[in-house]
Amino acid sequence: MKKVAFKTLGCKLNYSETMTIRQDFKEEGYDVIDFDSEADIYVINTCSVTQGANSTCRKTVRRALRRNPEAFVAVIGCYAQLEPGEIAQIDGVDAVLGAKNKFRLLELFDDFHKRSEPIVYHSDVNETVDFHNAFSADDRTRAFLKVQDGCSYSCSFCTIPMARGKSRSPRISSVVRNAEQLVEDGFKEIVVTGVNAGDFGRGTEEDFFMLLRALDRVGGLERIRFSSVEPNLMHEELIHFSAESGKIQPHFHMPLQSGSDKMLGIMRRRYQSELYRQRVELIKELMPDAAIGVDVITGHPGETDERFRESYDFVDSLPVSYLHVFTYSERPGTHALSIEPNVQDSVRKERTHKFRRLSQKKRFEFDTSFSGEVREVLFEGADHNGAMLGWTDNYVRVGIPYNPRHENKILPVQLGARSKEGYLIGELTPEAKKEQQVIGELVG
Repeated sequence: MKKVAFKTLGCKLNYSETMTIRQDFKEEGYDVIDFDSEADIYVINTCSVTQGANSTCRKTVRRALRRNPEAFVAVIGCYAQLEPGEIAQIDGVDAVLGAKNKFRLLELFDDFHKRSEPIVYHSDVNETVDFHNAFSADDRTRAFLKVQDGCSYSCSFCTIPMARGKSRSPRISSVVRNAEQLVEDGFKEIVVTGVNAGDFGRGTEEDFFMLLRALDRVGGLERIRFSSVEPNLMHEELIHFSAESGKIQPHFHMPLQSGSDKMLGIMRRRYQSELYRQRVELIKELMPDAAIGVDVITGHPGETDERFRESYDFVDSLPVSYLHVFTYSERPGTHALSIEPNVQDSVRKERTHKFRRLSQKKRFEFDTSFSGEVREVLFEGADHNGAMLGWTDNYVRVGIPYNPRHENKILPVQLGARSKEGYLIGELTPEAKKEQQVIGELVG
């Protein structure tokens, strides 16, 4: 029995796809082990978002070969699609598989023997028209369910259309079957994910709103979240439905990228700041406790001091909860390379630090505003120095004393002060304590 290990670089979508390939190997009888163990096969699923993709890939390959110099090393995914020749030059790589072939490892290789020269499977990304179902688990409580792949937008800074192809998705019936399987497997919460999840159903009579309504009807599913949805696709009917649903959690993540309308135009985004503000205000009007996350890019070409300040002030003025801040990175083949003026690296980093400090402030204010309240928390199973952690419905991290019986349970918790580790210290309500004690006595 050959041993295989996997490493995922990048987003939750990559992670869900890795888990699907991992399951394929398990079903074929391979022994799946940790990446830092000595394996016969190492599979590295790559990301293309930042300029550091090459060095990260090289380091990961070297890390694998330190464990077993004779191991078969396959590099797959977005970076493998964009730069197959570059990856093939990395010492020790045996196979490079782009977007169309990354799910075909077991079909294309039956021996997985070390090779003197790497084999490259690469095709035009426009040939990548199939949708591959994927889902992955997060500590056995939340599952990330892939519902969409690729992107048909043309943002100035992004390589995803070149790495993953055009937007595509399965039928709603297929997604619902996957969700039902996850419920059968014991998951309480599903996170709907995709490159541009709100674009679900492009070119068909189905759409993202219809998908959410179908998932809302899945029996036994207790929580639904959906990851990044573009502001222009976060339609008002979707927000109203989320507010009325008993399953969709009051937690939204909307990419902004810049609060400057001039920069949004330069970036080829499909909205202006006023639309973004309207979406945020409607969410907070209907769901005052909702968490709202924001993606921001700093240092994009054309971002003058004035435009950066405009972006910063706009985000600061919004009742949002946290930021994901990305420093602009030059990517081959993107429109941004032709835009001037360019922003110095030191200025990019300085602007990133400013936004990250703002994010810390927003996160602290949002989290601590719920101290003293009782909220439902879904607990994970890991032991964090005597604490077990979970998420409230509105995405506040909470910790209580570790008790394995609470794993994968949604329990009412009185929220207290914020710990130095960044989570709110919680305590089960008296009713929940009593109920859990009775359950413990019955099973123990």
